[in-house]
Amino acid sequence: MDYKYIEQLLDRYFTAETTLEEENILRAFFSQKDIPADMEKYRDLFSFQLNERQDVVLGDDFDARMLSMVEKEQPQTATVKAREIHLSQRLMPLFKAAAVVAIFLTLGQAAQFSIGDARSEDEIDYASYKDTYEDPAIAYDKVQSALQLVGEGFNAQQPEVLVQDSTVVE
Repeated sequence: MDYKYIEQLLDRYFTAETTLEEENILRAFFSQKDIPADMEKYRDLFSFQLNERQDVVLGDDFDARMLSMVEKEQPQTATVKAREIHLSQRLMPLFKAAAVVAIFLTLGQAAQFSIGDARSEDEIDYASYKDTYEDPAIAYDKVQSALQLVGEGFNAQQPEVLVQDSTVVE
């Protein structure tokens, strides 16, 4: 038997060019028992409607049952409270982003400053420095008095510790 017409209908079916009558022809053809082996793979595609139960229908009380289930799940006195959102709350993500940018810029400047100091140490010209004091004795006295002031400051900050009989008393 020549199945060229069925093959043409299949080609048109897969390109979505068939009419409802042509699809009914394909369903009738694939509901037969004797089908060529090369077309057997399409049998399930067209015969599924015949195998399905046709008596699955929603009952008359379906709508009423669904509405009662929906009403049970939602409380009748549900109230929604509106929250007041201030401008500062709306701008909080912007503030956070600005803080992150400020931190990155600060860290970048610190890194650049520390790298810049390491480079500038190599470029110091010690020969161009001039002494502040002509007499070394005066310079020594000034340094000694400055260190004495620093030492007095440290001593004033530390609590006095008395040692008596190998115990520490504050």
